[in-house]
Amino acid sequence: MKILVFGATGSQQFNVIGEARKKGAEIIAATSSETSFEKLKQAGATPILANMSDAAKMQEITKNIEAIALMIPVSLPNPLDGLQYAKNVIDAAKINGVNKIVWNTSGWLAPQKIGIPGEDVKLDIRDYLKNSGLNYVIIEPTIYMENMMGPFCVPFVKNEKKLAYPTPEAMPIGWIASRDVSAFVVEAIYNTELKSDTFQISGLENLSGNDLAEQFSKGVGEKIIYYPQPPKEFGDILKPFVGEAGAAGVTSYYESLQNATEYPPKFNPNMSEILEKLPVKMTSLEHWAKENKDFF
Repeated sequence: MKILVFGATGSQQFNVIGEARKKGAEIIAATSSETSFEKLKQAGATPILANMSDAAKMQEITKNIEAIALMIPVSLPNPLDGLQYAKNVIDAAKINGVNKIVWNTSGWLAPQKIGIPGEDVKLDIRDYLKNSGLNYVIIEPTIYMENMMGPFCVPFVKNEKKLAYPTPEAMPIGWIASRDVSAFVVEAIYNTELKSDTFQISGLENLSGNDLAEQFSKGVGEKIIYYPQPPKEFGDILKPFVGEAGAAGVTSYYESLQNATEYPPKFNPNMSEILEKLPVKMTSLEHWAKENKDFF
């Protein structure tokens, strides 16, 4: 099978290459920068220079493609541009007879628009994909374990033995490894029975902040405590990476969690049912931390 992957240079979709190659797929990886070519080639993909804003280019690169692993960039200067990016890919897929699109939404979709452009635009993308007439699967992951590798977390682990994240200690989260999400994406591509399906996926452990730190400590082999990071501190660290607007949106979201009386669900207790349709070997937080302890 010939699969076109978007977002493969980042941690969220990079593992789609390896997971799909295990099934014998040929991978074309779209990237907006030639600096990523070597990394993609080494992973076993054929890199192609293509910006999602270019509708004609999307038509060109989707020819003879059987499936698309879709992701919309999360750090666009104007997050609302994401809808046009998605339309360009979806329209091209339709013109060229692509069999299926599997979209990794980079988070559970909100039940309705919440005033954060980067989240609200996803609901418009979802509606456009659903109404496209294409076969699709939407994979909504919870929070990535790889987020802990971010610049807002790693220095605190190294220097202060604190696991920093801007969620309240009491808020439970079913953290998930990006490799597991990529495996779900690939299983969804290959499962021919899935044609208009959505899965909210999470890890198998629903961990409060202290539980998270405990499992992390076991993995890295030293005592790390949970630090519920002030959202402003988090946003300030993030600003150079996602821009002023992106950081402001994320900060306001985490501020709303600090004041919440009820936390939004970040765990799916029915993962066993999903795993019957999409058989993926799940990664525990302890195992993930052990695998990546040299990073910290």
